Amino acid sequence: MRMAKWTPKHEAPEPLEGPVVATITGGTVIWFVLFLVQLPFYGWFDDHGHTWWVWTCLAGGGLGLIGVWYVRKRDAAIKRDAAARQTRPA
Repeated sequence: MRMAKWTPKHEAPEPLEGPVVATITGGTVIWFVLFLVQLPFYGWFDDHGHTWWVWTCLAGGGLGLIGVWYVRKRDAAIKRDAAARQTRPA
């Protein structure tokens, strides 16, 4: 028995655009705050074998910094392209 390949019957929707830089920045701040809140309880986490919680928050904050850098560059490129399109003759 052969399975038929599924093909969509409609166009994919446009991607949602919003305050991407603010969203990524906010998420990054939350990861770092969670790291700092857990840090005084590191001994408890270590005793119970949950130190990965602390390091996950630090990794989330670090990766968030990369994300902030990326979305700021992306946002600047989108704005540059929009400005260049406005100055070109029709």
